Amino acid sequence: MRTIKTFLNKVLPIFAVVMTISCASKKDVVYFQNLSAFETMVDTDTYTTRLKVGDKVGIAITSENPIASAPFNLTTSASASGEESSGISNYLVDIEGNITLPVLGSIQVKGASVPEIKSLIKKKLIEGGLLKDPQVLVSLDGFYITILGQVRSPGTFYIPGQRITILQALGMAGDLDISGKRDNVLVMRDFNGTKVSTRIDLTKKEVLNSPVYYLTQNDVVYVEPNESKVNESKSSNRALTLSVASLLLTLTTTVVVLLRN
Repeated sequence: MRTIKTFLNKVLPIFAVVMTISCASKKDVVYFQNLSAFETMVDTDTYTTRLKVGDKVGIAITSENPIASAPFNLTTSASASGEESSGISNYLVDIEGNITLPVLGSIQVKGASVPEIKSLIKKKLIEGGLLKDPQVLVSLDGFYITILGQVRSPGTFYIPGQRITILQALGMAGDLDISGKRDNVLVMRDFNGTKVSTRIDLTKKEVLNSPVYYLTQNDVVYVEPNESKVNESKSSNRALTLSVASLLLTLTTTVVVLLRN
């Protein structure tokens, strides 16, 4: 009886430690833990999409005179009857932050918003006496983001619109798995050659007002493993090491026995 009691006294504490290490608590996995029921949050969304090098922007220029406006578009043509086949032409923001439009030439758009680009092109057309009452349509083409780490479906994703929230992006990646560290998610952003890294806590409501809540082109989101996952990996390595050591010991013992005989 004393032997069993001694054995339990030694084993149970170890078992408790292992269970504590290997199991994630509710505190580790629940989002927005400090968000109360029926709590109202004031919308502080001041996010504005601004163009970066490598972005694609769609532009269409029209006017009351289709024949006059046709030369300003790559994919728009007008017939002698005045019928116009309108379409958006896509332009790539080059390494210097410019796009090159027919007739208008090179225009600096890096750091500009869609409304600002629209206003700039319209101003050039009017002040240059090129078109009367031009209508300018500007739209930002889709972009790519990459999600890595402890999510169910990591990878690079194409975003067809102008913006996406980090929550929507993580949803596209199948959400964090149980071993993902939710309180220290890393967002790496390259804005015109400047690398910026920001860490956010998905367990807090303040993430909704984070400057990286809305993702931009080529953002990389990395979810690191939590302590449970790290310890699990260490345990697996220890188990493998012990197995190999045990095998080597068995082989050594066998060889010694054979040599003695």
